[in-house]
Amino acid sequence: MPTAAILIIGNEILSGRTKDANVAFLAERLGALGIPVREVRVVPDAEAEIVAAVNALRERYAYVFTTGGIGPTHDDITAACIAKAFDAALERNPQAVTLLENHYEPGQLNEARLRMANIPAGGILIDNPVSKAPGFQIGNVFVLPGVPCIMQAMFDGLTGRLQGGPPVLSRTVTCLLPEGRIATELSAVQDRHPTVEIGSYPYLRNGQIGTSLVMRGTDPMAVEAAATAVADLTRAYGDDPVITPGANG
Repeated sequence: MPTAAILIIGNEILSGRTKDANVAFLAERLGALGIPVREVRVVPDAEAEIVAAVNALRERYAYVFTTGGIGPTHDDITAACIAKAFDAALERNPQAVTLLENHYEPGQLNEARLRMANIPAGGILIDNPVSKAPGFQIGNVFVLPGVPCIMQAMFDGLTGRLQGGPPVLSRTVTCLLPEGRIATELSAVQDRHPTVEIGSYPYLRNGQIGTSLVMRGTDPMAVEAAATAVADLTRAYGDDPVITPGANG
């Protein structure tokens, strides 16, 4: 099964000024395509750190998705860093220039905005149906903007380039039990269902302690069997669990 990594680029994420909204979308959509996300990294707008992260992740995973740093300002350095990671020249892409020329009113396409047409040599453009400034793919790395609505629209247009495996399925068993009470038996359930990943996520809602137990896997019957076993476990403690599709805990 091919796997993926997400690289979030931007000082604003690390400072807390901007809260990332892209990881959940990408992880869910990639999982549905049979490309589970195995690693997420956040790095600042610093060339050395971006280059090192890109090179490490592209060697380890089938696909890497970066978000952020491809706008028109001085701190948007992602394209140049990706070019350096691939030892490629950073070029002004004629197709990208045309897209921008057609988007902006005459006289509005200044040099800052033209920076968004700088693409590493060999890069393949990713269409931007929202604001037209393209992302790009080079090798197994897909470079996307940080603005969630634009990133999501662009991702929808590139899925045809991805080759996935069986989709990752999930079931959630929600119970009103603290996870510590069922931890030992839950470990035994995991041992009996090795092809299913079982995660335990405690919560506190309206003063009530509970646990969401999430089963993930690619075999529908195995996921269902594990969910049934976990639900039976909580019932043995007098709980009335709720079983739902999806990891909603």
